[in-house]
Amino acid sequence: MRVVTFDLDGEPSVGLLQGEEVLDFSRAFLTFLAAEGMDPSPALLSIEELIDDGLLVPEVFQDVLGFLEDHDLLDAMLVEEAELLMPFLPNRIIALGRNYAAHAAETGHAPPNEPVFFMKATSSVIGPGEPVLIPKDAGRVDHEVELAVVIGKGGKRIPRHQAMEHVAGYTILNDVTARDMQTRDMAASHPWFLSKSFDTFGPLGPCLTLPDEIPDPHTLELRLTVNGEVRQESNTRNLIFKIPELIASLSRYITLEPGDLISTGTPEGISPLQPGDVMEAYVEGIGTLRNPVEEEK
Repeated sequence: MRVVTFDLDGEPSVGLLQGEEVLDFSRAFLTFLAAEGMDPSPALLSIEELIDDGLLVPEVFQDVLGFLEDHDLLDAMLVEEAELLMPFLPNRIIALGRNYAAHAAETGHAPPNEPVFFMKATSSVIGPGEPVLIPKDAGRVDHEVELAVVIGKGGKRIPRHQAMEHVAGYTILNDVTARDMQTRDMAASHPWFLSKSFDTFGPLGPCLTLPDEIPDPHTLELRLTVNGEVRQESNTRNLIFKIPELIASLSRYITLEPGDLISTGTPEGISPLQPGDVMEAYVEGIGTLRNPVEEEK
């Protein structure tokens, strides 16, 4: 299942990708509840609500799709030319540095012996098609395609062998970075939170793919192009620290919460962006996240 948020008459609504079309899942879910004799009054408007209520699981979508098929309602729930929005606003963005050996090498660092975590402001998040805005004085700004993991079930001290039970799904984060600022901060032994957190520096989407379509997230091709030219290309099998280890390591110290986003790091091939560029970040099983680059006014 690939879940999206889309614009429905000026309001965000939850959808389900059906090939190239979007099924209005918010409307379908309320119809399903009413038919089952349950209270359909609360409007289902966000993926955040699904996560918080523990409903972002394949079984829920399968039940609703089965109901629609049985009542010949599938076509009535399809939306033509739906505009996709930011899928959801993460509770927190916890990102990884140097989690691909080749990327560590290109930035002049040895591969780390343990995960390098940092935070990225949720206020940086934008959706598909929205522009990344580069301030005039920002210096070099780079793209970074990453597989991002959405936590569906929180927990503390989660064992590695149980870690994947806490994953609700996967999406793409383009971890846009003010590289000159980050380099100066690192040279001064300062945190690099700010260089990662400019407004619009967190393109996210285009959908949230549930684990039923990605049984193994460590075999996925990922790629980023700028104006059609391939800049980054790798596979998640090259992650130094795999997802179960990341979840176990983080939850040893902090309680993970539903809606947290863990972005697993970027491969080699980072390069500077210019106003007028168009980025397309692709991860197998999720899709393509396209964002133009503009100068901030």
